[in-house]
Amino acid sequence: MKWVERRNKDVVVIDLMGEFKPESRDVQLRSIILNLLDRDEKKILLNFDKTSYMDSVGIAELIVSYTTASTRGAELKLLKLPRQIHDLLHSTQLISVFEYFSDETKAVESFNTPATS
Repeated sequence: MKWVERRNKDVVVIDLMGEFKPESRDVQLRSIILNLLDRDEKKILLNFDKTSYMDSVGIAELIVSYTTASTRGAELKLLKLPRQIHDLLHSTQLISVFEYFSDETKAVESFNTPATS
């Protein structure tokens, strides 16, 4: 997996590329997230648009990253989930844990929208 960091307003967008599985990971997702949290980034959007595959180890890493971000007061949201990854999150019932979007503008705006209770 390769990745590129960019900014959209006050949100850090991480564009993930390639297959998200142990043998293809150059850098673990949790390392990327920890680096952002150490820089006091609080709004993180993971863009899966160019990610073709994720396995159960990738799901575990995504959960650890989400939990770490939440514990440190940050928000982590998902963008443009490919069908395979969406289906994997759905079959494991984890899809309800994450906020996910198909449109980047709406995803970025969601960080500044107060949650309704």
